[in-house]
Amino acid sequence: MTGTLYGVGLGPGDPELVTVKAARLISAAQVIAYHSARHGRSIARGVAEPYLREGQIEEQLVYPLTVETTDHPGGYAGAMADFYTESAARLASHLDAGRDVVVLAEGDPMFYGSYMHMHKRLCDRYPTVVVPGVTSVSAASAVLRRPLVEGEEVLTILPGTLPAESLTSHLATTDSAAVLKLGRTFPKVRAAFEAAGKLDRALYVERATWNTGRVLPLSEVDPTTVPYFSLAVLPSPLNSTPPTPHMDSPRPNRGQSALSFHDTPAGTCQEGESSGLWITSGEGNGRAAGETATNGDTGMQAAQGEAAAAGQSGTAAPFGRGEPAGQGGAATTVEQDGTATHVGHGESAAERSGTAARTWQSGAATAEPRGTTAPIGEREAATPIGQTKTGAEQSEAATHPAGQSDEASQPAASPAPHHPRGEVVVVGLGPAGRPWLTPEAQEALGTADDLVGYTTYLNRVPHNPRQRRHLSDNQVEAERAAFALDLAKRGRRVAVVSSGDPGVFAMATAVLEVADDPLWREVPVRVLPGVTAAHAVAAKAGAPLGHDYCTISLSDRLKPWEVIVRRLTAAAQADFAIAIYNPASKARRWQLGQARDLLLEHRSPDTPVVIGRDVGGPEESLRITRLADLDPATVDMRCLLLVGSSRTRTIRRPDGTLAVFTPRTYGGS
Repeated sequence: MTGTLYGVGLGPGDPELVTVKAARLISAAQVIAYHSARHGRSIARGVAEPYLREGQIEEQLVYPLTVETTDHPGGYAGAMADFYTESAARLASHLDAGRDVVVLAEGDPMFYGSYMHMHKRLCDRYPTVVVPGVTSVSAASAVLRRPLVEGEEVLTILPGTLPAESLTSHLATTDSAAVLKLGRTFPKVRAAFEAAGKLDRALYVERATWNTGRVLPLSEVDPTTVPYFSLAVLPSPLNSTPPTPHMDSPRPNRGQSALSFHDTPAGTCQEGESSGLWITSGEGNGRAAGETATNGDTGMQAAQGEAAAAGQSGTAAPFGRGEPAGQGGAATTVEQDGTATHVGHGESAAERSGTAARTWQSGAATAEPRGTTAPIGEREAATPIGQTKTGAEQSEAATHPAGQSDEASQPAASPAPHHPRGEVVVVGLGPAGRPWLTPEAQEALGTADDLVGYTTYLNRVPHNPRQRRHLSDNQVEAERAAFALDLAKRGRRVAVVSSGDPGVFAMATAVLEVADDPLWREVPVRVLPGVTAAHAVAAKAGAPLGHDYCTISLSDRLKPWEVIVRRLTAAAQADFAIAIYNPASKARRWQLGQARDLLLEHRSPDTPVVIGRDVGGPEESLRITRLADLDPATVDMRCLLLVGSSRTRTIRRPDGTLAVFTPRTYGGS
């Protein structure tokens, strides 16, 4: 039995205008899907947040573009069509597994909404329910306290993206009108009202029902201040003179909305339709060049990059901390469906021969149901990398390419959609948790078919049963990279997770090193940056890296200690501030003491040292000490050290805490 697809309208932005039915469905849903631009903020999620509950699966559908250009061979329309098809496939995998999916839609789902693209692709395959919402047109009328139409008057709904001549023609012949999709189109829309002889009756409503909304005569609006969350209204001519409001009614200041609400959703800018006369839910004829694309009821749109309102992040559920890695060289995690998965046993990747990656076992991409994994190297259906499949296997692969499902016979848990060309994206998670994750990284995690990584780091990513998770211990980097590349070669989208920034003592180098093998040289590899630990600790302490600095790892697992000594000496002699990664571990206890003594040969005993531990995490701590007082016994692998230069200073702030900074100038400069 499949799940049900719900298109749920959220209304114009005030969470209290969400219908009772919508709120009930949102709270009950197993999967919540919502659109956002690439900045990661989602108005829809912000409005629905009061009704979300812990543990729900979230599918953030990130538009590949909004107003920017694209090199897609099909242009804008082709890029968006591919996006909608892939997004529908993501939702279909949940529906096939019996999970109900609620797609959040600003305004009304069928009123210039992106939900309709999911609806058209899925409604013939799954039970579908559409829950209407209050449109921005109704909200604007309420804020204005003016009837839109009365009796036999005609109301026309127009997108501001129409040509100027068309706008003028329609405005000249209608009784009442609402023109949506303003922002960049505002000068053209205002000119159309003037050409139609109706500018004197036209009103402007911005962010209807938001606490930042405002109301003005259209003729008085500064075009440079118009956001996408606005519309022009031509009220009912039978009610051209508004009635005097009751003495207890709220009275707006000039330029301010008549109403004020406590919630202000985050701004975003998304795709929608650009044509359609009257009220329509059909396909548009494309958007005008340079126009901002929209999602949902157009009165609920915002210009790209518009500032998010206070308290409304509109982002995915916060990352949680997972269980620590298992002992004995293998990490094991029990997933929500009860399957245990692990990757890697034995000696470290650094000690393996150069052919280790070739002999590492990789499972066929279609071997397991969605939401599960099997141990890398231990799958019954595994095929050694580089080994030729049998004729029967090749025939099966041709019928069902890796990750591609047969729509005529959907399994209970659908494989991931097949992509013409898989890829590996190495994702930096930052030091800890969702607040440190970039929108670009979040998008890559959300669209991946497979997640590969060290157990502790991968457990920070919320579980999604649509994806498969491949976990390993922290000393099988080359094997982890080879496994990810092999999955991508089979057509999978693979995200390799890395703490901090993947290019700083992390997985990006391992993946690129292995990808240089002819076996995987054609597999695309992207690296997405993250907040590295040095910068996270520096920000907590002040600005100790405000001048020239270097980073050095004290781990001698991959380089001789003699090399570390030479580099530390050179950095100390050059008077760099130094970020020290991997300062100590259970097996490496003496190196930090020697490094301290070496630095004291070139630095004052009073040199500030910042010791940051688990920055961003639940056990975060920050200590500032003197170089001479640095005690290696208080430092472990979860710490990062920042050693100041001769110019680094410590100051006491008004609240009594210490701040460390290195001046921008040096010497006689």
